[in-house]
Amino acid sequence: MSLQCGIVGLPNVGKSTLFNAVSSAKAQSANFPFCTIEPNIGTITVPDDRLTALTELVSPQNVIPTTIEIVDIAGLVKGASKGDGLGNQFLGNIRSTHAILHVLRCFDDDNIIHVDGSVDPIRDKEIIDTELQLKDLETLENRISKIAKQARTGGDKDAVKILEVCEQFKAHLLQGKNARSLEMDAERRALVKELTLLTDKPVMYVCNVDPGSAVSGNTYVDKVREAVKIEEAEILVISAAIEAEIAELESFEDRELFLEELGLTSSGVQKLIQGAYSLLNYITYFTVGVKEVRAWTITKGTKAPQAAGAIHTDFEKGFIRAEVIAYKDYVQYKTESACRDAGKLRVEGKEYIVADGDCMHFRFNV
Repeated sequence: MSLQCGIVGLPNVGKSTLFNAVSSAKAQSANFPFCTIEPNIGTITVPDDRLTALTELVSPQNVIPTTIEIVDIAGLVKGASKGDGLGNQFLGNIRSTHAILHVLRCFDDDNIIHVDGSVDPIRDKEIIDTELQLKDLETLENRISKIAKQARTGGDKDAVKILEVCEQFKAHLLQGKNARSLEMDAERRALVKELTLLTDKPVMYVCNVDPGSAVSGNTYVDKVREAVKIEEAEILVISAAIEAEIAELESFEDRELFLEELGLTSSGVQKLIQGAYSLLNYITYFTVGVKEVRAWTITKGTKAPQAAGAIHTDFEKGFIRAEVIAYKDYVQYKTESACRDAGKLRVEGKEYIVADGDCMHFRFNV
């Protein structure tokens, strides 16, 4: 399962600096707007101590972690929804991602130009929110105009339901609210899923602070927390400047020492990656063997056959059963055979819901 998160924000808020710190790809970073024009895409590994522990127990020939694609999208300006700046391109790039990492500038620095002349993360957030909302309204109005006649004169019950949902979202957006904050059951929301409304995507607000505020945040961060309460969105406090320095350190030991000196228990990059992974309600299961230890990404609530399908569609089609060992049991008993002898290897059928950390073997017949 390929997870793609888009880093968005106004120009010069630290998006590309942050991207450089988290990604194997390198985006240009400079002190002027629209430094990033084409979206840069980098594939990064999701940190998981469980994969490390299983690897140490099994000593496999190959280890494959789960990954996330991070997309550094060009900065937005007012009027983007009408095509100003790089608006249409920017909005199209956001539409193709699964989740949004919205970077807000929460630091003062006279040497770094702000596109609007001053630091105000709430204003910055509202600028982007407004542009995304306007684009969503355009999308909804196009859909409403196409389906309205069909719903009102054709007697199509599905069309009536879709029209009702579109009208609900439209009314909500006209109040200046993001689509994700509209309370609606999953079945009705699914009726307009193909519209991929920009403001309905899961979001994490990334507060880019000065190095001195990386531990406890600052007044800018406090204002952001208050502003996003209604969305129940996750907030991450990170210093892109610190992360850029960490990225330049070659050894794990040097990085750990650097973090310790700053009073940080883990890097902001680790928190960002893990937060992005959980943003879409994803979990990990493992396949464990001497040839390979691998982490697989599935959505929370996935049943065993569909989890097997993450490996290969044939596994799902011909699913017979799953042999499951909980991660904590595998670590305790050290080997699969020891887990089996201790009664910790379970045989599960088609209705089994895979748990985060399960170590699994699938039996199938095609």
